[in-house]
Amino acid sequence: MAMKFEKTGEGTYMLDVCGYVCPHPQIYTKKSLEKMGEGDVVEVIMDNPSSAETIQQMCDQAGHDILDKKHEDGKIIMKIEKG
Repeated sequence: MAMKFEKTGEGTYMLDVCGYVCPHPQIYTKKSLEKMGEGDVVEVIMDNPSSAETIQQMCDQAGHDILDKKHEDGKIIMKIEKG
């Protein structure tokens, strides 16, 4: 189980934090967003519902937009645009 952050295209990234519980997914998401440019998009994949809630709150406070949030195969996938 390792956190995975990778560039998937021009201005797009993927962060896989499956298997982690709070506060790790939020910390990894925050650090990933700090490495990105404004307007870049990261797809965060997690399997901890409470982490999705704290990431949503963090994005609201920091001015990042959640473009999409879906549940797929027991995972939560959030697309976040850096504000």
